[in-house]
Amino acid sequence: MNDTSEALSPERLAAIAGRATEVTRAINRVFIGAPEIAELLLVTLFARGHVLLEGVPGVAKTTLAKAFASTLRCEFKRVQFTPDLLPADITGTYMHSPNDGTWKLREGPVFANVVLADEINRAPAKTQSALLEAMQEFQTTIDGETRKLPSPFIVIATQNPVEQAGTYPLPEAQIDRFLMRLMIGYPSAREEETMLRRFLAGSPNVEPMLRPEEILFAQRLAAEVHVEDAIIDFIVRLSEFTRRHGMVFLGASPRAGLALVRAAMALALVQGRAFVLPDDIKRLAPYVLSHRMVMTPEAQMEGVTGERVIKEALEKVGHRREARR
Repeated sequence: MNDTSEALSPERLAAIAGRATEVTRAINRVFIGAPEIAELLLVTLFARGHVLLEGVPGVAKTTLAKAFASTLRCEFKRVQFTPDLLPADITGTYMHSPNDGTWKLREGPVFANVVLADEINRAPAKTQSALLEAMQEFQTTIDGETRKLPSPFIVIATQNPVEQAGTYPLPEAQIDRFLMRLMIGYPSAREEETMLRRFLAGSPNVEPMLRPEEILFAQRLAAEVHVEDAIIDFIVRLSEFTRRHGMVFLGASPRAGLALVRAAMALALVQGRAFVLPDDIKRLAPYVLSHRMVMTPEAQMEGVTGERVIKEALEKVGHRREARR
């Protein structure tokens, strides 16, 4: 995956798809749950995005994040978010060295390739926003000095439902920076039985597979995936549907449409295609668009969620012509 002289040739696409399959299988040997979640994490990485894992405590959100990080030959840092966590605990701060009288930067955990922000909504908004610049600009500013972050860079955040005690809702500006939100629910009875048996037998080890240069190369290739005008039209009409919906206070923004395009291009690459299909948009829209919408108070009272609006949009908005196959 390192020869940049080749473009999206069939051989190159097959090699990347095979590599992606190896990674997702390795993750799913550790994480017992929906198999597609591992693939969506890889899609997020190749799209240069970030992911929010949401679910009640104890459903293996952190286990999933660690298993994914273990497949990458990248530096990994974990931050446990708590109510007393300060922004400098994430970005770092300058420390005075009494030996030579200088100030030296003590880098925070954000200076890693993979950052796990565990239980991100247990810290107040000021601390949550410390990640905002890092997630959007891939840089951070400390005492007026801007420093680039390592590349590749991805934030994997876990979040408990906002109804849980001791949680703070994420600001809209920050939640919009997550390419996807993946809901992690309770496992089925069979999955839970498998989980318990695997625990007794000892969790399998996950070997690092993807090197940083391979990830960066895949990110460049994902940006070359073809997107037809019909796909762009489909995404725009989906976004417009959410903005006109009576139960939506703020619909999907243009940034949300851009995120959906990027995710679809990365998904096509992971599946060994050089072009995006309408089915890619239909599959990804609930994960990319729903968390970016703000529902009306009436919708919240009636239990109408962003996922439900996106499902309705996909049922009523169709693509106007077939994408190239």
